[in-house]
Amino acid sequence: MKQHIGSIALVVADYDEALAWYTTVLGFQLIEDTDMGGGKRWVVVAPPGAAETRLLLAKAATPEQSAHVGSQAGGRVFLLLHTDDFWRDYERMRAAGAEFCEEPRKESYGTVVVFKDLYGNKWDLLQLAAA
Repeated sequence: MKQHIGSIALVVADYDEALAWYTTVLGFQLIEDTDMGGGKRWVVVAPPGAAETRLLLAKAATPEQSAHVGSQAGGRVFLLLHTDDFWRDYERMRAAGAEFCEEPRKESYGTVVVFKDLYGNKWDLLQLAAA
């Protein structure tokens, strides 16, 4: 048996601002943007070269959902963005306006830095150490 996580739904306040941020600041690619009617869209983005896991940008539709925009993991790191060149991506993201929570650091598992998306969700940018 083979399985994988195809998409992770990320609650956002606005489709267009989220799409602009993820494609500009993170350099993600737009995979799909389909109008579902009634103001709902199916908006999917993915890191360049990603083969499986993607982000579904899901606009908050209720006050309860809106309350969770930017806090999907309760203040903890929510997602880990793996890279094959940490410094290339760190410098590009920094130049594009990404908000970093700390200075990059070396850990036993690799080079990592925590950053926030446009709503405040925390992410790791991570290049794993060579095995």
